[in-house]
Amino acid sequence: MTETRSIFSLALLVLAGWLVYLLAPVLTPFLFAGLLAYVCNPMVTGLTRIHLPRPLAVVLIFLLFVALLAAIPFFLIPAVQSQVAAFAAKAPTYLDWLQHIALPQAEAILGVDLAPDMEAIRQAFLDHWREVGNWVGALTTYVAQSGLSLLGWFVNLLLIPVVTFYLLLDWESILMRTKSLFPPRWQGRVQQLAHETDEVLGSFLRGQLSVMAALTVIYSTGLTLVGLDLALPIGLLAGLVSFVPYLGFITGVLTAGIAAYLQFHDAFHLLAVLAVFLSGQLLEGLWLTPRLVGHRIGLHPVAVIFAILAGGQLFGFLGVLLALPSAAVLKVWLRHVHATYVRGTTDAPRKKRRAVSRETP
Repeated sequence: MTETRSIFSLALLVLAGWLVYLLAPVLTPFLFAGLLAYVCNPMVTGLTRIHLPRPLAVVLIFLLFVALLAAIPFFLIPAVQSQVAAFAAKAPTYLDWLQHIALPQAEAILGVDLAPDMEAIRQAFLDHWREVGNWVGALTTYVAQSGLSLLGWFVNLLLIPVVTFYLLLDWESILMRTKSLFPPRWQGRVQQLAHETDEVLGSFLRGQLSVMAALTVIYSTGLTLVGLDLALPIGLLAGLVSFVPYLGFITGVLTAGIAAYLQFHDAFHLLAVLAVFLSGQLLEGLWLTPRLVGHRIGLHPVAVIFAILAGGQLFGFLGVLLALPSAAVLKVWLRHVHATYVRGTTDAPRKKRRAVSRETP
């Protein structure tokens, strides 16, 4: 009977996973809404502890979140667009320097011919650099021509805040109803597992988002002080990919180093760029990650890289975003499975010895 129930439970689990995979496009806004509600719920709970009604607390947090999202198209995108356009406007000058100074010096040192068709590259920049400053408009035009795709994207975008609002409003009751779905003898184990999962997932999501935001500010501010034209987009890029160990540092140093050398043509600014990213890396390792994320996740860098690659291969960009929190949760669950397995194998000989001792006169 127990084996039949186990097989039936496994079959239901496989069927549920298959349905989730098939319905992934439909479930995407609900998944994002669930993550947003999970991240924002502690702030709502904190407001309720000061005797603020939960609906009012949800409205306040929701308005704060909407204001932060509204700041992106109004402030962040125009700033990035202006810096990219300013850099693109100077691209012909950079190409002239590269053709007449940098490449001849490199050829003299290496003793090989490195000269590409720089005139064709320069002419391409002259013909198209103005389009770089209008990339937002071109993207909007392309999306607007998509018709039904735009409609579906817009509906999903509207669903996310609506579902987030109702999830935050009924978060506690949802947890209680979910717990009541399990048999009473399992509820203690489920509650313990949910508590440990919440600790790991909460530490990762809230902590890692805080670390990414802090590194974005540090890199962008530091590169601005260096005088780099592309300080904001490079700082954003390095900060956003910093959830992969050392990827933000490597990406930032390479892109900012190339941009700084093209703009300033000296080694001093390269050292300044390196100092900015080394400072950010040290601050992340010594203070940001231990304080904001903690050591409760404990994912090895190799496991992090594998989880991201596997998530991207299976579910695309959404899989990349959810790879690390999913891996952190899976580690908690596997630890419980392993503990149950070890306890079962060590208890079996004990039970056998007790049975033998009862049979002996």
